[in-house]
Amino acid sequence: MKTVARICLALAGVACVACAALAEDKLLVGWASMSITPSKAVALSGQWHTRISKSVHDPVTATALAIEGRNESGIATQAILISCDLVGVNASTQQALRERLRPKLGGFDMRKLFLHATHTHTAPEVIEGQYEIPKEGVMQPTEYLGFLLDRLTQIALAAWQNRRPAGVSWGLGHAVVGHNRRAVYHKGQAIMYGETDRKDFSRVEGYEDHSVDMLFFWDSQSRLTGVAINLACPSQVVEGESYVSADFWDDVRKELRKRYSADLFVYPMTGAAGDQSPHFLLGRRAEARLRERRGVSETEEIAWRIANAVDYVLPGAQKDIRFQVPFQHEVEDLPLPLEKVTDAAVATARADYERLRTVAPSDPASYVKGLLDQNVIARYERQDKDPNYTMELHVLRLGDIALATNPFELYLDYGIRIKAWSPAEQTFLIELACDVGGYLPTARALEGGGYSAEIDTYRVGPKGGQALVDRTVELIRTMWEGGPAPR
Repeated sequence: MKTVARICLALAGVACVACAALAEDKLLVGWASMSITPSKAVALSGQWHTRISKSVHDPVTATALAIEGRNESGIATQAILISCDLVGVNASTQQALRERLRPKLGGFDMRKLFLHATHTHTAPEVIEGQYEIPKEGVMQPTEYLGFLLDRLTQIALAAWQNRRPAGVSWGLGHAVVGHNRRAVYHKGQAIMYGETDRKDFSRVEGYEDHSVDMLFFWDSQSRLTGVAINLACPSQVVEGESYVSADFWDDVRKELRKRYSADLFVYPMTGAAGDQSPHFLLGRRAEARLRERRGVSETEEIAWRIANAVDYVLPGAQKDIRFQVPFQHEVEDLPLPLEKVTDAAVATARADYERLRTVAPSDPASYVKGLLDQNVIARYERQDKDPNYTMELHVLRLGDIALATNPFELYLDYGIRIKAWSPAEQTFLIELACDVGGYLPTARALEGGGYSAEIDTYRVGPKGGQALVDRTVELIRTMWEGGPAPR
């Protein structure tokens, strides 16, 4: 991929018939995409042990989508969304980008820019101290972060400066990509990726959402320029490998560009998927055998399924391209209650931390697990003075579509509640946005325990999860006056 892969212009307009009282805006949209692949070996983020990249399997990419809405009064609504092939994007990274752009984007409200991640586990680490990394021959996280911010600055500027009028349409398709990854046994214990051939296996814990929400963007001549794809699954098929990769999203980009246009922009969005993954609990051997017969990899199979969903939806969406739509963008800081660390939990963390300090360096997971224990101890010591985690929440309306962010690996049930209660025709949830908030498990998950539902892997629990659902739906409803309320 070229350093600046493509900078293309496309713009979206969507008209909402159901909301005649709401002014429709002429939309300006700009696209930009760029490789954020490092030129040297890096530490890869997403596992319990240090992995140094040995090669680049495929490029990791950042894609920017800039939107401005102008009404008859000249009032403008703004947004710049940037999707990154990373495991997560910290609030400090987002703030650093905003500060870089502030003098370059006069008149743009920096609060209306946000970053989010596809959650690939084969992308560079950007935070110092997460792993024990060799000092020689490896790009350190701080160095990669500087490189990343340079690239993000370029694409944010390019997308905003090159926005042009165009049209937008949308549709709902389906593709089997994500699966619930928590196995539950007869005594109620839950294990992420637990074996299902055990005699005490009871069930898979939760729901799966195979919907694929799509936004199609068109130029003024009704030629397709980009597609935003939202699905409830992180990109972590090859999560344990020691190479740089965007995981299945690289194959999705290749497949869609082969079918439609080499210049097509593909904008990935990860929906609520904290308990989902592309890995199989059931049918693994049959799936592997089928891929072997077809001569495709697992990431290629997923790309084929997503591209087929696009093929199915696109002809209908093409019949309803709209060039003028309601566009709104609200952002606020939302405090959510932190889950309390109990006396028993902190005692366990302290004992475990002391044990890990004596473990031989040959245990690669001990370093990361020790960091988690330290976090639990620190939370316990400050939780009475600082009982909340404050997250940045974005809610957008684009025609009949709602988009809402959260910083968590949000369990699917919360996303389903938002979708069910939202008055929008389709609601796109975008997780791992604006920060890395950790898992946000359900009460059902906490009963089963296990990774992602233990106190060292999450900060906000079910009470905060419901508060997030309620406030997100409330903000969406303010954009759809008279919309149906949850009963």
